[in-house]
Amino acid sequence: MNDAFKALSDPSRRKILHLLKKKDLSAGEIAEHFNMTKPSISHHLNLLKQANLVDSEKKGQQVIYSLNTTVFEDVVTWFMDFLRKDEEGELK
Repeated sequence: MNDAFKALSDPSRRKILHLLKKKDLSAGEIAEHFNMTKPSISHHLNLLKQANLVDSEKKGQQVIYSLNTTVFEDVVTWFMDFLRKDEEGELK
């Protein structure tokens, strides 16, 4: 989960996730939405992959990236548990 929070801390990576929320994209298609080098995009994608927030699949000569919602569910569950009140009515 620490990797997920680290990955989510960067605005560029959050924007990549928003793009992938709409549809699966190649690295080149993702890069079209940014004013940064392709190696920088690759670095961001690698961090997102390490955090298991995105999946990748090679299709021909392209790698297609997609959102991995499982980790998002884990993060939301953690937040909900964090905010849940204990038996005395106080936040945990």
